[in-house]
Amino acid sequence: MLLHRTCIYPKDVQRITGKSERSGRRLLTKIRQELGKASHQFITVEEFANYTGLPVSTIRQYLVD
Repeated sequence: MLLHRTCIYPKDVQRITGKSERSGRRLLTKIRQELGKASHQFITVEEFANYTGLPVSTIRQYLVD
């Protein structure tokens, strides 16, 4: 069974969008606020995909373990 990472980090957002890591942090913060999550909680690949409208399969291609 192949396991995939579940959480998205600012560096991942940087790879996916081509923007700065700081922009990635801001986007993840905005997603947390929209979802009503606390600052210490993680954003999942599925939550990121739903928010951005990108397919999960595309996002997973950019994740480096």
